[in-house]
Parts: sequence; structure tokens; C-alpha cells
Amino acid sequence: MNTPRLNVQLDLETPVRQSDEMGGYRIVWQRIGSLWVEMKATTGTERGAEVGPESVVFWRITTRGARYGDPRRPAAGQRLRMGPRRFVIEAVAERDPTGLWLTCFAREEEQT
Repeated sequence: MNTPRLNVQLDLETPVRQSDEMGGYRIVWQRIGSLWVEMKATTGTERGAEVGPESVVFWRITTRGARYGDPRRPAAGQRLRMGPRRFVIEAVAERDPTGLWLTCFAREEEQT
């Protein structure tokens, strides 16, 4: 198994409920840290959106391992951010039996 080249720094963000002061809430994204990662695009597709076609790219993002419950461990439902680009994490799995590396399966959607 090759050692990943962790050459890209991404911010890890988690969704937080924030009151809208009218009895409801909205979701805001809170930065909880940054990770050095290796990024590899896997597949891409086009889908229909409200204003026309939207490009969707799927990524395999590898980072250092962290145990369950550790705030440095990415989780499904969180996202990684590189400037205006956002990568929604759909699943996380150990890349190797020792848990030294984690793979995040993420979806990048074209921002309109």
C-alpha cells in the first residue's frame, strides 16, 4: 500500500443549527479544523438542477486516521472546504487494517 501524498490543506466544517429568531432555525457551517489530504477525482456526472444542468464530481480524499469520537475524524454529513469549493462527505472508511489512513468519499457540486 502506497503512502498518500498529503499535499492539499482543506478546512473541515460541521453543520450547526442556528436560531432564526422566528421559531425556526437555519443551518450554518462552522469550521472545526484543517486537514492535510490527498485528493483524487473518481467520477463525474451532470444532473438537472433548478436553473439548468449542474456538474457533480466525486472525490476520494485521504487523510491521517483518527479514532471514532475524535473531533479530527471527518464524518458523513460534514464537508471539506478549499476556498469557494465545497466537498460534501458522504462516507468515511479506514483505508488500511491498522486505521492509519482514512478515506472520505465526497461529492463536489458546481456552485451557482
